[in-house]
Amino acid sequence: MSSRSEFALLPEIKAAGYQLAAFDTLNGSTNTEAIERARAGDTRPLWVVTDHQLGGRGRRNRAWVAPRGNLAASLMIVTDVSVAAAATLGFVAGVSLERAIARVAPYLRHRISLKWPNDVLADDAKLAGILLESETLDAQRRILVIGIGVNVIAAPEGLPYPAASLMSLGANVDAHTLFSALAAEWHTCVTLWNEGCGFAAIRDLWLERAAGLGAPISVQMPDGVVGGIFETIDDKGRLIMQRADGYKVAVAAGEVHFGTVATVRKD
Repeated sequence: MSSRSEFALLPEIKAAGYQLAAFDTLNGSTNTEAIERARAGDTRPLWVVTDHQLGGRGRRNRAWVAPRGNLAASLMIVTDVSVAAAATLGFVAGVSLERAIARVAPYLRHRISLKWPNDVLADDAKLAGILLESETLDAQRRILVIGIGVNVIAAPEGLPYPAASLMSLGANVDAHTLFSALAAEWHTCVTLWNEGCGFAAIRDLWLERAAGLGAPISVQMPDGVVGGIFETIDDKGRLIMQRADGYKVAVAAGEVHFGTVATVRKD
């Protein structure tokens, strides 16, 4: 792997204490690189970024294909917040990315939505994915890495769901420009989040862009599929669904599918 100079943090983001490790090509994933640096003792906030990631992965260890020109970025922080509070940073990341896209391609904003828990959609097709990983550093602190993969110039093909890229949407934006905007919007949003104390404000911003809100959805869970109306997310980030019998279900983890057909998916 080799370093790459085109990626940059805005001066105010550097002044806020963020560091940057940029790569021309990364054989592994940005999440892995970020965690390894924290293990080696670098515990300052660090962005690891590339536009050519060869070993990316998504949730449940699924491969995340990232050809040259797409964005793979991971932010590593060391924190002493609770596990529950740390988990809500996925919503901070989603809001930050949506705002970053609106900053660099404002004409796309009405086409971008946020899918619970950690996807960003464009016209209901997957545009980006977010992956949170953590491990214990010491008795008080944990390493937390927020990985963000965005289809900038190309979307993977042959998937069991539709996917889109910024280029396919007509946006003439490169990974470097998008990253600078993302890092800036992250700083704004994580300041609002305020160690979890301000999650209510992030929740409101996320719900403004939520995909499927108020509509029928089905959620594939380990013990089966549950269907109902997507009502909201609660103060822990759980999806709140009302079933046909009126009973409300709080979902902490699961695969969301839009519509009334509750089909078990194997992807």
